[in-house]
Amino acid sequence: MSYLEEIQVKNLDHLGIVAGLIDEIGIVKIINNKLGIDVREKISAGTVVKSILINGLGFVSRPLYLFSQFFQDKAIEKLLGERIKPDYLNDDKIGRVMDELYKYGLNDIFIEVVLEVIKKIKIDLKYSHLDSTSFHLDGEYKREEDKEKQEEEKIIKERPIFIKKGYSRDHRPDLKQCVLDLITSQDGDIPLFVRVGDGNESDKAVFGKVLVEFKKQIKFDSIMVCDSALYGQENLQLIQHLKWITRVPMTIKKAKELVQNIEVKEVKDEDKKKEVT
Repeated sequence: MSYLEEIQVKNLDHLGIVAGLIDEIGIVKIINNKLGIDVREKISAGTVVKSILINGLGFVSRPLYLFSQFFQDKAIEKLLGERIKPDYLNDDKIGRVMDELYKYGLNDIFIEVVLEVIKKIKIDLKYSHLDSTSFHLDGEYKREEDKEKQEEEKIIKERPIFIKKGYSRDHRPDLKQCVLDLITSQDGDIPLFVRVGDGNESDKAVFGKVLVEFKKQIKFDSIMVCDSALYGQENLQLIQHLKWITRVPMTIKKAKELVQNIEVKEVKDEDKKKEVT
């Protein structure tokens, strides 16, 4: 056998940078500490999550049962660790890890990672921004909503979301969807808190609760910036002990009157004062 026949060529592409950032943050260690390591397993839960992140940023969309094929032409030991083989990343193993993550609490895991990023990168958290978006999905997604809600809320704190029609941010009101609430830092738009909700969820109904939950989990002083969906009696009562900035909606009579009656000269004078100071 010639020397050239013994050479094996494997790709890293941009995934080496992705793997390096995952290692720098310490995501594998965080997840293994939370979920534990079984000495009998060939690959840890943390490494499985690392492989999912690398796959997700590899710009390839494949069914879960074909997941291992993604790493067939990759330098997998450089990306995931020594003696790791693509066959270890089968759909059964990935499914079990996903179940363990769900049972532990996805938000809790995410917060642990966020805190580590904040510490390592030294993110300025004076201001944080909350907003939501929606993702449309194909299919019927039939579920007995009322019955399942009652049963699930007795058992677990986090329940599966309901894929339903609602206000579509991506202009597909004909399709069912889910909603994503996201809090990011003003410094670098780093995700600090993420929550997935039902497709017909209203920002006005949940924004106050999202901010309260966020402050419970992250113990730093940050001014929360939101759009006018935050401004409502119930939300204002919930966040009365928090620091926040929002816009009063024009549906409120007093706000509408103030906007209509303010003189252009007043606005210009105020801008000049700010420039001077």
